[in-house]
Amino acid sequence: MNKILLLGDEAIALGAIDGGLSGVFAYPGTPSTEITEYIQASKEAKALGIKSEWSTNEKTAMETGIGMSYAGKKAMVCMKHVGLNVAADAFMNSAITGTNGGLLVVSADDPSMHSSQNEQDSRFYGKFAMIPVLEPSNQQEAYDMAYYGLQLSEKFSTPVMIRVTTRLAHSRSGVERKTQIPQNEMHLPGDHNQFILLPSMARKSYSGLLGKQSAFETDGETSGFNTYFDGDDKSLGIIACGLGYNYLMENFEGGKVPYPVLKIGQYPMPSEMVNTLYKSVDQVLVLEEGAPLVEELLRGLLNKGKKIRGRLDGSLPRAGELNPNLVAKALGLPVAEGFEIPSVLKGRPPVLCDGCPHIDSFEALNDAMKPYGRGHVFSDIGC
Repeated sequence: MNKILLLGDEAIALGAIDGGLSGVFAYPGTPSTEITEYIQASKEAKALGIKSEWSTNEKTAMETGIGMSYAGKKAMVCMKHVGLNVAADAFMNSAITGTNGGLLVVSADDPSMHSSQNEQDSRFYGKFAMIPVLEPSNQQEAYDMAYYGLQLSEKFSTPVMIRVTTRLAHSRSGVERKTQIPQNEMHLPGDHNQFILLPSMARKSYSGLLGKQSAFETDGETSGFNTYFDGDDKSLGIIACGLGYNYLMENFEGGKVPYPVLKIGQYPMPSEMVNTLYKSVDQVLVLEEGAPLVEELLRGLLNKGKKIRGRLDGSLPRAGELNPNLVAKALGLPVAEGFEIPSVLKGRPPVLCDGCPHIDSFEALNDAMKPYGRGHVFSDIGC
């Protein structure tokens, strides 16, 4: 089929539609908002009867998505990284109850805080909940992972997280579609006690979740989203996670990297692939967008004398986004610096979008607080 030019967010939305989605529930927050907007504007989604609702907050979005999954339908819940804090109670417990219909939780992270109050990394939540996490490196993978994630969720009766970051969410590339999967019929699970978290039942469900961990890792080694590429120069091995892999490829003409590379797009960590890389190289460079989650795991697993480089040792900056130049510096390659911003250009501070209800509430609060002077209003910053 011909390629469709899509944002990363739109690719996730279309992948879920083609994967048999029945409903999306979300709270708007940059950089995740366009996922639900795409489905709401899609004539195809309307013709398929796909539900799409903005929720009061991320917790109610998560709970509504869980409810649709419990009824046997495939559901997707979308939010930004700080929204996952709000949804955490329902999110964590859904990992223990498991699912009936596929349940995809999309968390869009915002490294460099373009429109957010922190840089937290949603992969920690996925690891904490002990569920599979998918992290695309480009828009095609964003589509493929949404499509596959719903199937993966039903395969293991567990929620699946897709973690994206701002640059991928808001950049465009060509995407090829797959054959559309029909929506599920409503059906109840075989165990009618599955969703009850009384301690005696929760302990049994938790044991079941623990028992799935090795199967999650095996799936990551066979799904194609984790790939090991050998290289002739063993002086360095590279582990590239999600968008970090895209930045790596940008530094080598034709994508021909001379070093062994482990591309990670699915968690839990593929431990056998990691050990294969580690044993064959002199040192390891970890490229990951956000927090040094993988790097910290490797330092614990592979504290055997070889140097491991990344965000923790200063090879990459601890805060902010990755980009091709930072990757080039870490590799010791020449860096093409851009032009300096002319002084005649004025900085543009962020503003709330036209029509955003936060503007009215913020101004009303300021009017009410005028007698007490400036600087006494504490409120949501918007998206």
